[in-house]
Amino acid sequence: MKRERGGFRGVRREQLLQGLGHDAYKAEEKLPEPSVCPECGAVYHRGRWAWGAAPGKAHAALCPACRRIRERLPAGLVRLKGEFFDAHRDEVLKRVRRVEAAEKREHPMQRIIAVEADREGLMVSTTDAHLARRIGDALHGAFKGTLQYRYNKEETLLRVSWRR
Repeated sequence: MKRERGGFRGVRREQLLQGLGHDAYKAEEKLPEPSVCPECGAVYHRGRWAWGAAPGKAHAALCPACRRIRERLPAGLVRLKGEFFDAHRDEVLKRVRRVEAAEKREHPMQRIIAVEADREGLMVSTTDAHLARRIGDALHGAFKGTLQYRYNKEETLLRVSWRR
């Protein structure tokens, strides 16, 4: 596909998450087990973060999602805009929050960082590119419209645009 300005390129859905390799927020070395995030309570055990009760002797370690939220550095951005969105803002946002809640139950690293209004519509920033993709897919499945994905390998950032 043709390269677009800003280093972003359009991608087909099947190409989306291939090559989502290096993430500066994932630990290069294994954390001591068990570890618990002091901000969200997620527990690192057997090489992954999960929800659960932390053992009494757990080490404290900030999880990648809490680090991204603290530093406001998203892995995914979802742009919501259009006349339909303006007229059904609450309904669309409820769908976005339901997708986040469903993903977060199983995957503690998939969270929304912020939902911010601007002159074009609304921008939802996420801690994980997979969550951004799932939000876009859910909105397109429920409300149709136009859905675009753009991935920048240099920034490891997925931009999703939904318009209707």
